[in-house]
Amino acid sequence: MNIHLGYRPGCIGRIVELHASYYARTAGFGVAFEAKVASGLAAFCMDYQEGRDGLWLAEEDGVIHGAIAIDGSHHETKGAHLRWFIASDASRGQGIGSQLLTAALEFCAARGYGQVHLWTFEGLLAARHLYEKHGFELAQSQPGSQWGKEVTEQLFIKKISL
Repeated sequence: MNIHLGYRPGCIGRIVELHASYYARTAGFGVAFEAKVASGLAAFCMDYQEGRDGLWLAEEDGVIHGAIAIDGSHHETKGAHLRWFIASDASRGQGIGSQLLTAALEFCAARGYGQVHLWTFEGLLAARHLYEKHGFELAQSQPGSQWGKEVTEQLFIKKISL
């Protein structure tokens, strides 16, 4: 599997598809979640600034099997925002997530971003294990419905040594 930095035609739709199908099956999320992912990812890609932001795609034979993004637009005040991290069912368990997360964190360190944060929700044990393995710590936990359904939202933060 190859890791590619940057937008590729069709990647927005594929990343949205990966999120929508996985989270519908595992968390019962529906159209509100899919629309939130689609609109947020589209806006990110339109505002993307080379060097400030990053989008990595895990590809094999032209098929996107995973993705991760770093939104650096507020890095000076809030830190970089890790978003849209997903791996396909076919690639899960093969180290793709770790490769994508490493690429994103190396990008943040190279740009001097002192902190990276991400929002997720309780119950994603494999993802939480991966975040903690890469130095993220749970900073906040609260009920919320930004995902289209009531869940316990979690904020993870990683401080980056400069």
